[in-house]
Amino acid sequence: MEFRPCIDIHNGKVKQIVGGSLVDLGDAATENFVADQDAAFFANLYKKEGLKGGHIILLNPKTSEYYEETKGQALLALSAYPDGLQVGGGITAENAKEYLDAGASHVIVTSYVFHDGKIDYERLEGLVEVVGKEHLVLDLSCKKIGEEYRIVTDRWQKVTDEVLDTALMEKLSGYCDEFLIHAVDVEGKASGIEKELAAMLGQWGKIPVTYAGGVHSYEDLLLLKDLGRNHLNVTIGSALDLFGGALEWDKVIAKIKE
Repeated sequence: MEFRPCIDIHNGKVKQIVGGSLVDLGDAATENFVADQDAAFFANLYKKEGLKGGHIILLNPKTSEYYEETKGQALLALSAYPDGLQVGGGITAENAKEYLDAGASHVIVTSYVFHDGKIDYERLEGLVEVVGKEHLVLDLSCKKIGEEYRIVTDRWQKVTDEVLDTALMEKLSGYCDEFLIHAVDVEGKASGIEKELAAMLGQWGKIPVTYAGGVHSYEDLLLLKDLGRNHLNVTIGSALDLFGGALEWDKVIAKIKE
């Protein structure tokens, strides 16, 4: 297990929000934490610790009045830690290379490769041609609908027809270098991990998978390591003391290295 840090940017500020609360209309979200520091501060901190593979997420759509400010913060973080961070949020075949050229190690994509609730493999193949499989992370963030985990897109506002399971991960692994998976039902709530999802993801483990959502205690880290069979990497947002939570940054790093 590796710790993968995060920099979530909304309305030009580094924030932690309740995942399911994000609404494009009015650029609204339920906030857990708003940082006084800019994105470069966090990028430099992660660089100092030698933590690679963290993700920057732009939480405003391109239509937002805050989009350019949010994008500017993302570029600031990339310039502070070149080749150390991944970036996602509104990534397309047209703009992906801009972020790679700016220092991103990978681009993270969900919505662009979906159409009418289904994966658009033609778009996915086109994206791979532009950035290369080795620079692509597919975000398969999901919500539980009935007995299934369904992939959600458009900043977690649209539930697709695609069911996240090991068969789909096997198929999509031919197109990407890693997966990023937020358990949206528990994201930002610091109420415990989605155990069933973590166990399912841990059964597979053929390429790197980062789990996000609900971690709120050191015991959660050990549970995730166990359920994920040590195949899962983890990110922590609202529960981390960097973002106003109770989990100590240094202690989290030490626990994951145990």
